[in-house]
Formats: sequence, C-alpha cells, structure tokens
Amino acid sequence: KPVKMAPLRILAALALTVGSAAAFSPVAPFAARTAVSTPSTTDLKVSYEEAMSSTTETWNSEWPQFAKYGWGPSVQAEKWNGRHAMFGWVFIMTTAYCKGHGLIPDADVPLDLKEWGTLATISGKSTLTNERAIVLIANVHFLMVSVCAALCPLPFSDPLLLDTTSPMYEKALAQNKEGYGYLPAMKMGVTEEAEIMNGRLAMLGLGALLFTTVLEDKPMLDVVNEWIGGAYF
Repeated sequence: KPVKMAPLRILAALALTVGSAAAFSPVAPFAARTAVSTPSTTDLKVSYEEAMSSTTETWNSEWPQFAKYGWGPSVQAEKWNGRHAMFGWVFIMTTAYCKGHGLIPDADVPLDLKEWGTLATISGKSTLTNERAIVLIANVHFLMVSVCAALCPLPFSDPLLLDTTSPMYEKALAQNKEGYGYLPAMKMGVTEEAEIMNGRLAMLGLGALLFTTVLEDKPMLDVVNEWIGGAYF
C-alpha cells in the first residue's frame, strides 16, 4: 500500500515557516549574548561590606548586651576564633611530633581500670590508652591557659571581652563595624591584618582536617602526617 507523504510535506512547510519567521525576530547583540556577569573585586568588596554591616546592625539591635563586649559577627570574635584555631594547629603538630619521636611512654597500653577507675573508661570496661590520656590532660591544661589568656590578659594583649571603660573602646567598636573585608590588606609582620589572615587560614585548615578525617575515617594525626609526606612518623 503506498505511503502518503502529505504529512511529511506539511511538517517541512511548518519548519520552513518557523525558520523564516525567526529570521526577522529581533536578535540581541553578540556581546550581550556572550557576556558573563562576573562581579569585579570592587563589587565583591561592596557586597561583603554591605552584608557585614547589615548583619552587624541586626545583631547589635537584637543582642546589645553581647554586642557591646564584642561578641557576635565582629572583628573581635573573628580575631579570637582565629587565635584558638592557630593554637589548635600548634597543639596538633606538637602531639604528632611527640608521637613520632617516642615522647609518649607506653602509647598503646590501656590504662588500668582498677588503678584509674571510671575516669579512664570509654564504654563498659574499655579504657583509654596512655597516649589518649596524656593528650586529653594536655588539652585540659592548654584550655586553662586559653581561659586565663582570654579573661586575665597581660598588659600588652587585648581581652576576650571588650572593656567598656578602656580608652580604646570606641576604636574597637569602629573596627568591628568596618571589618577587614573578604581579603585583608597584605601587611606582613606583626600586624592586625596578618593576624586576621593567619587566623582565617587556620580555621579553614581545621575545617579541611575535620572533613578529611570523617571522609577517610582516619585519626587526625594520621591525616596531618600524610599531608606533610610522613615527616612526623
């Protein structure tokens, strides 16, 4: 039975009609069609400053009792978080060095339950190893040092909480409002910009370390040792 080709001719005619109509439709310039909206450095800086300013104002209005001491989305909080992150890296590297050079005696020996009691237990009758116990107690000691540095600072350091009676209080508040931007100025040496940058890198590094530890199911010290090519142990 012969195949009727009328439907094919109709489809072809419709396609040509649509193509002809499209030829007369307005076309955007090539530059407008291919241009990618990429924010400039200035735009990013303005966006960051606007977002930071808005967030700070909202926090200050909702939690004034905390904002006056520098808590919340502020330079003061970022500075102290960065300091603790940097201190954390010092502790991690020191622990890895001690482990790799045999400075932790009987590292894999579990603590005696009869001697240490429930203080040494993990779950049931399982106890901590000597290495974990030493690292835990060292963490407690360093935590106390950190608390003392935060609440009882030396004359040359700044406190964790802003002092409302200090002559530098207004300057600190202004600094909290302005911030350092998404990328602080590269001022080398003992400068506030360098401290902020180092603190941010330390916090990002700790985040990457935690993520890798969970992803690969490995202890933190093993991950750090692999990152530096097995230099610790």
